[in-house]
Amino acid sequence: MSKQVIVRLAITSVIALSGAAFATSAIAADDNSDKEQCAGIIKAGKNDCATAANACHGHVETDAAPLAWIYVPKGTCERLVGAHVVKLVDPTPKK
Repeated sequence: MSKQVIVRLAITSVIALSGAAFATSAIAADDNSDKEQCAGIIKAGKNDCATAANACHGHVETDAAPLAWIYVPKGTCERLVGAHVVKLVDPTPKK
């Protein structure tokens, strides 16, 4: 094989692997079927999605805001002090 063919194969491999990694992370991020939305326990600036008081994730300004939520594994939220499960539409744009 010529040096040029080897370089092309290497570049093609890198592009293919990075595309596969991106696709896998996008699929994993969209699948929250094994998680629940848990509110009332979030530290300021750590919420996963919008609330009635703000329009974007990460913008809650107080700790333990009752409307601010994060995804946690199912069954976890009800065991946390001060937490409650919410079922809200996640307005985060899908990729």
